[in-house]
This record gives sequence, structure tokens and C-alpha cells, in this order.
Amino acid sequence: MSKELTDTDKDAIRRVITAQIEAFQADDGIQAFLYAAPAIRQQFKSVGNFMRMVRSSYHAVYRSRGVLFGELTEVQGFPAQIVFLMSQDGDVHKAIYLMQQQPSRDWRIAGCFLMPVEET
Repeated sequence: MSKELTDTDKDAIRRVITAQIEAFQADDGIQAFLYAAPAIRQQFKSVGNFMRMVRSSYHAVYRSRGVLFGELTEVQGFPAQIVFLMSQDGDVHKAIYLMQQQPSRDWRIAGCFLMPVEET
């Protein structure tokens, strides 16, 4: 990563992801939208647009039954937190959360990509 993240940064990243997932669970679109980075908020323009996208394309994130944090790595210059999510039907999904530190030093979610979990 461009700079080594402190334990405080790593904890803050996990807290933001957890808080957004909890906001989705509570159907609190306004709070969930606030955890998105400014570019994401600008892209979707409204809480309603953002929530429609999450409900239709990220059901494992929107209604996860379980969350397990994996390693923190780097993708395209962004800190990337690996998260394993269990969907309501018991399937496990791997999510890669791209994180972006704001000028305020707060962390926000700059993107989330779902990938299949490779079976070993």
C-alpha cells in the first residue's frame, strides 16, 4: 500500500464496513449511504438510487446472515478489506471492499466487489 496502515486505521476500516452492513440490516439507507466515499455518493446521486442498486446487485451484503473479516490487502492503490459474507440461503460470498481515507482522516467505502469463493 502507498502507506502502511496503523492498527487504528485497520480497526476503523472494519468499523465502517460493519456499520454499513448493520445500516443495511436496519433498512437505514441514509446511514448506509453516508459510509460510501464521495465519488460513490456522487455516482448514485440519491439514497434511493444507492439502495436500489444494493438490493438488486448486492443481496449478500444487503441481507448478510454472517460476516467474517479476512486479510487487508491492496487493489488498484486502495486498501482493500476482504470480507466473507453468508447470505440468507447459506451461500458464502467473498466481498472486496475498496477503502478511501478522507481529508478528515475518516474511512469511507470506495467500492465493493463480490467474487465467488474458491472451494479447496
